[in-house]
Amino acid sequence: MKGNIYIYILVMALVTYTIRLLPFTLIRKEIKNIYIKSFLHYVPYVSLAVMTFPEILNVEGNKFPRIAGFIVALILAYRGGSLFKVAFVSCTVVFILELFIIH
Repeated sequence: MKGNIYIYILVMALVTYTIRLLPFTLIRKEIKNIYIKSFLHYVPYVSLAVMTFPEILNVEGNKFPRIAGFIVALILAYRGGSLFKVAFVSCTVVFILELFIIH
């Protein structure tokens, strides 16, 4: 890639800022549509899954701790756990399994 790195950073900043600014400027009332509310409810869980699932498949070494953490995350998310709780508990499970049990 040739070019000015500052131009790339500026374009990236503008795109990121625009994506975050548009909902604040376009949506001024409370969202009452049940389908849109349902969609927005699952966005954090989908974002977490999109970030973590590829790493579970591409891990080197023992996959058991990552698969166990993924299963724990699925169970907690299915039972309605908060995003923080799901991420924290599943990461803790992976950490404990890698540190103490699987060596």
